[in-house]
Amino acid sequence: MKLKTLTPILALAVLLASLVAGRSAEPQILTVAVFDFEAKDEARDTGPQVAALINAQLSAEPDLITVERAELAKVLGEQELGLSGTVSTETAAKVGHLTGAKVLVTGRVFKAEKETIIVAKIIGTETSRVYGEIVKSAAKSISDLSTELAQKIAKTTTARAETLVAKVQTREDRIAAVKKSIKTDKLPVVSVKVAERHFGGPTIDPAAETELSLILKECGFTLVTDKSDTKPDVELVGEAFSEFGVRKGNLISCKARVEVKAIEKGSGKILAADRQTSVAVDLSEQIAAKTALQNAAAELAERVISKLAR
Repeated sequence: MKLKTLTPILALAVLLASLVAGRSAEPQILTVAVFDFEAKDEARDTGPQVAALINAQLSAEPDLITVERAELAKVLGEQELGLSGTVSTETAAKVGHLTGAKVLVTGRVFKAEKETIIVAKIIGTETSRVYGEIVKSAAKSISDLSTELAQKIAKTTTARAETLVAKVQTREDRIAAVKKSIKTDKLPVVSVKVAERHFGGPTIDPAAETELSLILKECGFTLVTDKSDTKPDVELVGEAFSEFGVRKGNLISCKARVEVKAIEKGSGKILAADRQTSVAVDLSEQIAAKTALQNAAAELAERVISKLAR
């Protein structure tokens, strides 16, 4: 029997399936930080120029989001890490942790006989996987070579995304890892206060505080508030903020940073202090911002909660 029309339930199922298929078919959006390229001798002034040109080219790629150069310099300057092309796989994880970048791009510019040669390293901050690209010419300008190299970097980054970025950890896996890190059955009573704001719009709900509270609860901790009769043994306090990143077609990226301290109530001793940056992409700015805050808080929970249960 041929059906002329779909039942409402079947039609809804088909619609949902098509939406899921459409979203799953979307390429992964990667956050990239471009460092100054190392340059010496005749090419010594071209390192920052090459990096700026590559950064501009990559920012136009629909599947890549670049970290603002000024912001990158500020964050790394605070940690006494420059924009030098000497960044290594050993420091890549720390840079990714501070900036939210999944991929770092760095390299060298030098002269060999009559040719200008630019070599780029593409480093995964989560996997430490490294890929290389090279361009060279005796006739092309630095601008043309940088454009050519940027195209190669973009192609390699998107094609090798699965090896540059670690496999996404499910929420269940993350909570299981936190539970495994807890070495005692005697868990302290905890209060959580994380002030939150989103630049460019009001904060509807404290995403970082909510995520930390949920994970603590699921790990067996007793949570209290200012209105509770029971007083906390440990206060988890901090601040979080998010802000608009860039728009790529219908997708919007937001970046978030969460900072927390765990303070023993009786002694005032700081049991843990940590911070985490994260980037998220969604169709809505508010959802992207909340997701970035949630992800940053979840990553913090893995490192902080085990220190509360000692």
